[in-house]
Formats: sequence, C-alpha cells, structure tokens
Amino acid sequence: MLLDIIMPQSANDIDESLEEELKSKTEIKREMHQLQDFAQSIIEMSKHQRSRLPLTDDLKDAMVVADKIKNKHEALRRHIRHTAKILLETDLEPIHHAIEVMANKHQQETAKFVRLEAIRDELIEQGNDAVEALIVEFPNIERQKIKQLIRHAAKEVKAEKLGKHYKNLFTYLKENA
Repeated sequence: MLLDIIMPQSANDIDESLEEELKSKTEIKREMHQLQDFAQSIIEMSKHQRSRLPLTDDLKDAMVVADKIKNKHEALRRHIRHTAKILLETDLEPIHHAIEVMANKHQQETAKFVRLEAIRDELIEQGNDAVEALIVEFPNIERQKIKQLIRHAAKEVKAEKLGKHYKNLFTYLKENA
C-alpha cells in the first residue's frame, strides 16, 4: 500500500502525473482566459442561436442567469468566469461543431448567390448554348420560361438599365437551380 503511493502502478499514471506537473501556471491561465472568451461569445449569442447549441443543463441554467444580468457589468464578468468553469468540465467538441455549422451556413448561402449571379450573367452573354448546358444540369428548369427571362434581361443589360427582368431571372434561378 505504501509502495503504491510512492510508485505509480502503470506508465499511464506516470505520463498523466508528468503532464499535470508540466503545465505551467501561465498555460493554465491562458486556457482559462480562452474558456472565458468562449463563454462570453456564447452568452452574447441570441437566444435563438443558443437554442441550436448542444448545451448541458448547467450551461442552459447559466445562460438564463446571464440573460438576466446582461446590463450589470461586474456581475456579468463574475458570471462569465463561473460559466467558464462549467465549460471546463464539459465536452466542447459538439458545441464548437454546432457553432461552425451555424457560421458556415451563412458562407454557403453567400457562395450559392455568387454562383447563381455568375450563371445569370453567363446565360445573358452566351444565350442558347448556356441554356442547354443549364437544362442538362438542372432538368426541372422550363426551357421556354428561362429563354423568355434571358431575352428580357438581355434587353435590359443592353439598355444599361437593370431592372425587373434581370431580377426575375435571378429569382427563377434561385428557386429552380
């Protein structure tokens, strides 16, 4: 029994004890500050955004309290530290993943709009050849409808007055492509 206390039982125990000893006070403080920043970012999210995060019951309770004390600076600062301590005991991977998905959704929408704008401009420039390629890629697009929209939008582009038909073409592509 006394030997067990003096000498750890396995190599894993030795590795774990060395890791704990090797963490400097500065590293521990840095990690805690990162957790506090993460806690603050979660608290600053809207209730709707937080509802999409896989938070534990303790974290959900902490968010309710944070919403109540948002306008009390010092109390909120202390509460952020408390929330960081809760996060220290929580698996953060699912929360980080959910935040990434929420952030990436906006980027995906932006990329989709940019792609649709490029398709619209290409259709106006190239005409029938681009229409055939588009219909092959998206079979649910009506050939007659898209050609009519392209024809009207091309007239607007020539007149340098982008308006209703130019927007209608984009809207049609957004709904069907």
